[in-house]
Order: sequence, then C-alpha cells, then structure tokens
Amino acid sequence: MTLFVTNTLTGEREPFEPGDPDSVLLYYCGLTVSDFAHLGHARGWIHTDVMHRWLEHLGYDVHHVENFTDVNEKITARVGEDDLGDDEADVARTFITQVIRDMRDLNLKRADVYPRVSEHLPEITDLIETLVEKGYAYESNGSVYFDVTTFEDYGKLSNQRVEEMEAQGEGDERGEKRHPGDFALWKADGVSEGAVEEHRDPDTEYAVSHPSGQTWDSPWGEGRPGWHIECSAMSMEHLGETIDIHVGGQDLVFPHHENEIAQSEAATGHQFARYWLHVRLLETEGEKMSSSLGNYSTVRGAISEIGANAVRMFLLSTSYANRQTFSDETLNEAVERWDRLSDGYDRAVEALDGPDARTKVEDDELRQAVTETREEFADAMNDDFNTRRALAALLDLVTAVNRHADAHEEYDYDGLKSAVETFEELGGDVLGFSLGGEAGGDVRLAEDLVELVLDLREGERDAGNYDRADALRDDLQALGVDVQDSDSGPSFKLP
Repeated sequence: MTLFVTNTLTGEREPFEPGDPDSVLLYYCGLTVSDFAHLGHARGWIHTDVMHRWLEHLGYDVHHVENFTDVNEKITARVGEDDLGDDEADVARTFITQVIRDMRDLNLKRADVYPRVSEHLPEITDLIETLVEKGYAYESNGSVYFDVTTFEDYGKLSNQRVEEMEAQGEGDERGEKRHPGDFALWKADGVSEGAVEEHRDPDTEYAVSHPSGQTWDSPWGEGRPGWHIECSAMSMEHLGETIDIHVGGQDLVFPHHENEIAQSEAATGHQFARYWLHVRLLETEGEKMSSSLGNYSTVRGAISEIGANAVRMFLLSTSYANRQTFSDETLNEAVERWDRLSDGYDRAVEALDGPDARTKVEDDELRQAVTETREEFADAMNDDFNTRRALAALLDLVTAVNRHADAHEEYDYDGLKSAVETFEELGGDVLGFSLGGEAGGDVRLAEDLVELVLDLREGERDAGNYDRADALRDDLQALGVDVQDSDSGPSFKLP
C-alpha cells in the first residue's frame, strides 16, 4: 500500500518516495517565539506529529527537526514588557518555555532536535558567504541581499514570475537593492526604532524604551540574519542538503519557502526538498487565526478548557490540506467526538477485562468491523494523511463495540482484544490520543500547584518573612521539585 501526498511544488498528488528507502528526513518550520502559541500553531504541530507517527508506523526511521526562531523584530519589540525580560534572549526564553510545555501537554512526539537561530550564526554566515562567492548575493551598505534574477527557477513553488512580483522587505531596504524582489540574507546593525514601534502595543508600558536586539559580527559588519536564511542553514546543518518532506503553514509558501528553495539550491546545486506539504489555515469568522489580529485561543487556554485529547480531536477532524474553522460549535463537536471515542475504548476494555469475556464466544460482525477499521484507516492515512477519514474509521469501530456489548451477555474475548489493540495502535500510537487518561492533565495540575506555592513564597519574601519563604522552598524540594532562583524570578523542574 503506497502513501500518496499532495506536493505544493508540483501541484500534484504523488507517491511518496524518500531518498533513502528506509528513512525520512522531515523539517517543520517552527514558531517565531514572540507570543504564546495559539491553536493555529498547534494545528501545524499536531498534523506534523501525526505525519511523523504514520511514517514510523509504515516502518520508516524518521529524523524530525523543528526550529525555534528566537531572533526577530517582533521578539525585540516585547523587551521590557511585564515580566518578559530585559533583552531579546530573555523574551524568547520565556515563550520557548511555554511552547515546550504546550507541546508536551498535547502529547507530541519529540523532534530529534529543536534548533534555535541564535545558536546557528556560524552556519548562517557561512551559507551567506557561499552565496556571495557564487554570485547569487551581494553586499550593500553592510547588508547582504539575494539577487532573485540570478536564480532561474525563482517562483517555482508559488507559481510566480520575477517580473510580476511585488517588492520584498521593509521600505528602507529598497534603495539598497538591485531588484525590488531581492530579499535580505543579512541586515546591518540592530532592529530599528521604527520596526520596534510597529510591533508594540501603544497601550502597554515598556521598561525598555528602544531595544535594538541581538547583533553579531560578520564579514559585512555587525548585524542580524534575515528570516529566510535561518531555516535553510538549520535544516542543512541537521538534515543535510536535501530533505524529503518540508512542512509549514500555507501562509509561508511565499516568500519564506520560496526564498528557502532559492538560497538553498543556489548554494548547493541540489534539490532542497522533495515534497512540500502545507497546512491550511485555521480561521475565525473568515480570518486567519493570528496573534496580530487578536482573534486567537491560546494552546494552554484551550487545554485548560476542554483537555488535550479534545484539542487533538478538534485539530485532526479536518485534514491538514483543508481549511478549518474555529468556533464554539466546532469545538463542542470535537469534545463530543472525543467523549465518544474515549467511552468506546473504555467500554471495550471493561468488557475485555471483565468476567463475561469468553474464549469460545465469536462475533463475526465485531471481528469484521476491526478488519474494516484497519483497512479504512490505512487507506485514509495513505491518502495524503487524511485524518478526518481515519477518525471516522475509529468511530465506526466504537459503534461496533457498543453494538456487541449491547447485544451479548457474554463477550467475544478475541474480538474485543483486537478492538482494544486497534484503538491503542491507531488512536494512540498514530493519532496521538492518550486513551484511558488525559494527556497533560496531571502534569498541568502539578505545575499549577507548584506555581501557586512559589507565588506564596514570593509574597512571604516581599513581606520580609524569609524563614517562612525558605520553609516553603524546602517543602517543595522534599517533594522532589527542583527550585532555582534567578534575577528574573524562580523556576522549577518537576521530578
């Protein structure tokens, strides 16, 4: 049975054939950590997670890389806001901490590595130097730009022609560039005051007036990397010059992914990615869910409200290749579907492990339902990772389990055992549901309780009750909670 995927590069549905028949190189364009993650971000995470899981189910050894963009003017703009930190690195660390918690709460498989831009400056500058040396890029006033007219295939992902494209980049770049479509690989100096003000909330007070962000030395002077070059450098560092699958949001096709292809293939002479898979947008009232529009629900808020399994159910109820709508109605439908799947699994386990499950009872209808579920599930997942159809197959098995339990006083042990194993293998291992328990629930409660104790401890310290504050810390450490104090406040690790 062959896996077919829809490749944005060709616009065709194609059989999946990785470079190595035994392994898959998978890169996902991760989050720019300038705010808390919302469900639009989680949609990309979870679909990529299920792709990873299904590829492993098919027998591939999956090498999965997902970056954190921790160098960006949006991050710099939040310096000095509330307790986010006094420099760009502090702000990024604050949001990365929460993103990782969100990922764990959603039961995502860990990537092999989560590279950060700030730790890959040598690779970034080396790649830019290669492009300059090969004549694909040029220096202008301390900045470096990629010359789109030098790359013959520029526009092949987004189906655009160079002469018809609008200008890229900020307005102050245009006088430095040879062509309006040229894009920045390296930007001289730090983040400008204008860029900071553009991304700041006029109603928020900031302790730092004009942060300029991190800068690094380079062959062209002090500056910062451009957005697009970062992913190429990190992908090639950890996965090599050619990867099998590059996943990202639909809104990244142009310019981000188009520019990744140009700079990567210009530098190496090899195809950058064999298959480009783009997750369609999550929309609220017809608009893209976005931090900048304020029309979002955070991941942590959604998990708190309906639970991690119901969040997964919501996001997987629409295939990655189709647009999805966020509303109270669609969220409630997901909760109902999760309850149905969870209750069906629990009922199957209860019947299987009870005294009325018998070796010599046979229910051909139940056993046939298990076979059909497995076949339909595999057909769905091999049809461009169609999670909507895959979920429908599992819910059909719930119907068969309920029918069997309602119609019999003694149960088919082998049939129920196959059903439970199917739920656990396909619903748990592949779709990532935490069957028999809520993913992230106990951990979230423990974290909230520890944070509450630490808040009480800070109050005691502020009041000068240092003995009481020390006692609270000792009590936490006695429970195995590692508490660390720093200038930015206490942090902790659960046992």
